[in-house]
Parts: sequence; C-alpha cells; structure tokens
Amino acid sequence: MARLRTPRTGGTGAVKRKPSSSRKNGVVRTYRSALSFINSVTDYEKQSRVGYNHTNFSLSRMNRLLKALGDPHKKVRAAHIAGTKGKGSTATMLANMLQGCGYTVGLYTSPHLIDIRERITVNGHMIAESEMTRIIAKIAPAVKRLGKDSPTFFEIMTAAAWMHFVEKKADIAVMETGMGGRLDSTNVIKPAVCGITSISFDHTAQLGKTLSKIAEEKAGIFKAGVPVVSAPQTPEVKRVLKRVAMKNRAPLRFTGEDIEFSYRFESSRAVGPHTRVCLTTEASRFEHLHVPLLGEHQAINCGVALGLVDALKSKGFSIDDQKAIEGLSRVCLPGRMEVIHEDPRILVDGAHNGSSIEALIRAIGQNITYDSMVLIFGCQADKDVQGMLEQIQYGADKVIFVATSSPRSSDPTDLAARFAEMSGKMAQVAGSVREALTIACHAVDRDDLICVTGSFYLVGEAKHEVARNPSIFH
Repeated sequence: MARLRTPRTGGTGAVKRKPSSSRKNGVVRTYRSALSFINSVTDYEKQSRVGYNHTNFSLSRMNRLLKALGDPHKKVRAAHIAGTKGKGSTATMLANMLQGCGYTVGLYTSPHLIDIRERITVNGHMIAESEMTRIIAKIAPAVKRLGKDSPTFFEIMTAAAWMHFVEKKADIAVMETGMGGRLDSTNVIKPAVCGITSISFDHTAQLGKTLSKIAEEKAGIFKAGVPVVSAPQTPEVKRVLKRVAMKNRAPLRFTGEDIEFSYRFESSRAVGPHTRVCLTTEASRFEHLHVPLLGEHQAINCGVALGLVDALKSKGFSIDDQKAIEGLSRVCLPGRMEVIHEDPRILVDGAHNGSSIEALIRAIGQNITYDSMVLIFGCQADKDVQGMLEQIQYGADKVIFVATSSPRSSDPTDLAARFAEMSGKMAQVAGSVREALTIACHAVDRDDLICVTGSFYLVGEAKHEVARNPSIFH
C-alpha cells in the first residue's frame, strides 16, 4: 500500500490548513473511502515547513475531538514514551513484555513503513481494514462538526487508536509521541508511567536548536505523580529533565544511575553476536537478558522498557518477571537492523539523525560480517543532515544518495555535494529507490552488504521495491 501523501505547501512558519468542506461530501463506507478521508486532511508529517505553535499543534483541538467521540483516552490506562531515538523500539519491547504477562496491550507508534494500519496494533495484530473503516466512519462526522479548526492526520490517527483500544478492551495502551511531547497529540492523557529515550538533535526547526530546548519539549509529557524512567542522557539534557520533573512533581529515575543497569556485548555459537542487559530494583531483578534487537543502542532502549515494567508494578500492575522476559524474547521489529534480502544482503534501518546513524554503523560492525558496504541514503531536509553525513563517511565504502517520497526530502544532488566536500569521497546519485537498489546490487559480491538508511520513508520504499521487483537483482 502506498503511503498517504499531502501536497507540498509553501510559506515559512504558518501552514495553510485545508478547508473541510471539500473532503466530506460522501460517507465513509469502505476502507478505500476511509483512506481517502484520512488523506484529505492536513498532514504535517508530509509538509516541508511546519510552524510549531498552538494553532498547528493544538491540544485543545485534540481534546474537543476526543470529547466528541466519548473521551476514549480516559477509558484505558497508558504508558507514554517520548525521546529522540528509540521510542518505537522501547514502546514495542514494553508492549511485548506486558502482553507476555497476560495483558491485552494496545500499541500506537509512528511512522508506518508500508501500511498505515501498522501504527495501531493490539497484542501485535494490526487494526483490521473493516475496524479501521468503522472507526473512521465515526470520526468523520465529529471532524465535520469541528468546522474550520479541523483535526490533522496525526490527531485523527491518535483518536482512532484510542477508539480501537477501547473496543478491544485493552488493559493498557503504550503510546509513542510523534514529534516533541509538550504539544504532541498524545499528550492529552495522564498515564500510569512515562518513558524518555535518548535525546539528541532532531526536528530542530520546530523543537529548538539546542539540546536544552529539545529536552524541554520532550519533558512536556511529565505529569504530577507519574513516575518517569529515562535513558542515560548528556549532562545538559539531564539538568533540564530534572528541573521539569521537580516542577511537575514527577518522580524521575535514570537507568544506570538511579536504577542499577548495565549491558554487555557478547557472541556465542548458539546465539551469535548479541547484547545482554541487567536491571535491578527493589521490586525487580532482570539478569543477563538477551536483547532481542541488535545494537548497543537497543540495549539502552531495553533498559528503559524494563524500568517502565518495574514502575508499573508500583501502579498496581501484576507482572511476573519470567513471563515478561518471555514476552521480550518474542520482539520482532521491522525497519530496525532488518535484513530484507539475503543474496545480495540488504539491511534496512530507520536511523534518522546523527546519533542514530552512529549507533547503526557501530551495530553493523559488531553484529554483521562483510567485506564492503554500499550505503543507500536519503533523509528529510529538516533532520540533522550534517550530523548524518558526518557519520556515514566512517562506515560506508560507497554511498548512493536518493530522494525519499516525502515532500520534506533533501535533494540527493545537494547531499552528494556536501558529502564529497566533507569527506573527500565520491558518491553517486540515483533517480529513484529502485535505481539505487539496482546500482547497489550490481556493485556488490556475496560477502558485501547493502544498507538502506536515513529515513523510515526510504526504508518503507526499499522494502516495497525488494518485495515487488525481483528484477533489481538481475
């Protein structure tokens, strides 16, 4: 399924919102019409410039929409996760551990790779097309009644997630923020627990150009009396999180500091290269757990997820540590260090800022044996482009730049020029993802590796091309 797209808009900060009258002349009766409705609303994920303000990102609008739908977000307990990198991985590991303990668990993440329904799951199962259609049919009239202040794509999807979780009688919903935290559509809840993953530079045009400002936005999800578990952070970020937590009377603990946590990389004949973690509190003792996702960065994410499991115990959740561990072992997450083809080997990963690319290159080096690596790279223009280019020069033997499907995509010709000036290395530009894959496949031998990274959009397109176009391998 193709990604839903919104036309590129111009302007500087204020984005012109679409009028609502032209998009709701019909009634949502089919899945196609449900997608058409969702596709017709303002989608800031697809726009090149978005002003970060209370007009574009309105919690009051989100609250009005949810109220019109019966306040489904007040009927399910929640875990809320913000951060720059690792949110989806942390949320998925937490959801799997809770599911392992017998809970019915809703999981809301973004973006999707191929199918929009990937964003909304219960116990690992995507919302069905029929369920999505029925829920959007209920949301559409509520959107129309709101008039000119019409909800956005992300707001509608968030509301749909809550409605689905209520219908499925979820015991808990694990909610990943979209961008930031303070003004994010998910931030209308008072969750049982909050998680903060590693914070680094991303969405700097909206969230701020310093780590302190970015951390302030992420900490916007803190609520009075709600325990927060954070990954290790830089001193600058840590100071901000502590200050905001104190102001909001939110108990804050850092893994590796307030929570005893450690990890180590090892390799065995039975399992191969992997990372193990240990986390200990008064209520929990997780020792030498095999992290199901590759890379030291995933061990850090796992630590946050384990810390949240521990925090939920204090909130009345009955959690059996062994069952949680069994749930963790079943985690499988597309788009994160995922090998999508064996001959030639093609690995995809949605790393989308400098720190994530650095972690990816290190994880590949630790876990995968190869002679040389061809890296296919494309990213959004509002990302940490400089930081990513600096990191890919250290791991890639050949780089192919390509545009993503998003209107926010960086120009691959510009990326190649910046990369050549920075690294002194030559790079190639491809006109499409299919062309990039074809070039890469012809350039590698059996012992080489092709890595596609820089954007979840690009990862989704690569997965689609590999699945649908076997001709690229010939």
